[in-house]
Amino acid sequence: MAAIGNALARDASVLPLDFYQRPATELAPALLNKLLVTTDGRAGRIVEVEAYTDSGDPASHSHRGPTLRNATMFGPPGHLYVYLSYGIHWCANVVCGQEGQGTAVLIRALEPVAGLERMREARGKARSDLDLCRGPARLAQALGISGEDDGTDLLRGPIRLLGDGCPPPPHPVSSPRIGITRATELPWRWYVPGNPHVSRLSGTSRPR
Repeated sequence: MAAIGNALARDASVLPLDFYQRPATELAPALLNKLLVTTDGRAGRIVEVEAYTDSGDPASHSHRGPTLRNATMFGPPGHLYVYLSYGIHWCANVVCGQEGQGTAVLIRALEPVAGLERMREARGKARSDLDLCRGPARLAQALGISGEDDGTDLLRGPIRLLGDGCPPPPHPVSSPRIGITRATELPWRWYVPGNPHVSRLSGTSRPR
């Protein structure tokens, strides 16, 4: 990939396919502290995620089966599922499990680590660097992710997920998912405790 900082490029490696071949509720906390990077040098460390499962999850886009909108969610794991929220905001998800299941993890927040100038340009209304990637719509805008990136192969495409040896937190905070109206009781949101880039700290939460 294009340079994303010499140290980052040297220490990071693409996550293998079998990393994604597990349920969303297992993958989600494992994604914390991994790196989401683009070919133009923008990169952020994942600090907040939400899991969405298949037909048994009424809050999931896959709940009613495959459609043109959610087709990528039913495809092979290790790809990016990008959808338009409320007709204005793009959101990025990591497809996981097995092909045909319709399960994915929403990336809710990143801690910017490279390409901040490009992020600031893309997020012209951000009040500070703290707001560049705090929230799923903001991070997609900061990294230039749009509907054209739906279906991107995260192992080989222009957007990739990398590991640099930084492990997930031993005790990530778990809480109910936010911004939804169904299955709000499920504690399928995880975030890095104490990280200021997390989108929202309020609400019921507990260590995992």
